[in-house]
Amino acid sequence: MTAIDRRRALSGTAAITVGVPVLAACGGDDTNAADPSASTKPGVAGETLAGTSDVPVGGCFVVAASKVVVTQPTEGDFKAFSAVCTHQGCLVESSPEGEIPCPCHSSRFSLDDGSPVSGPATASLAPVEITVDGDSITRA
Repeated sequence: MTAIDRRRALSGTAAITVGVPVLAACGGDDTNAADPSASTKPGVAGETLAGTSDVPVGGCFVVAASKVVVTQPTEGDFKAFSAVCTHQGCLVESSPEGEIPCPCHSSRFSLDDGSPVSGPATASLAPVEITVDGDSITRA
């Protein structure tokens, strides 16, 4: 085998090795998604997640370290869900826009119950029990 043939063979192998994981990350559906409850921290009761002023009315606030998204669908009504998208495990984003957005594949979830509103995700975000005491939101 000549040096040129070897280079071509190695280049082709490298392209295949690098290309397969990239293509695999682009496809798929919820059936291949990780179990959202397995990828979130179990959390500790009493863990402070946010202040009530952090969560916009009609929006959501993500506590990335705890992998929790806190919503306020209507004034004074706070709810929380896993912040791990059920499609492929990306972390959803904070938003004042009336839905919980996932930046990876444009899934959007309901502020009220974490159910999918649009996008490739078909499973709801797992609920997280919280307590609101004054202006503090903690994990129940």
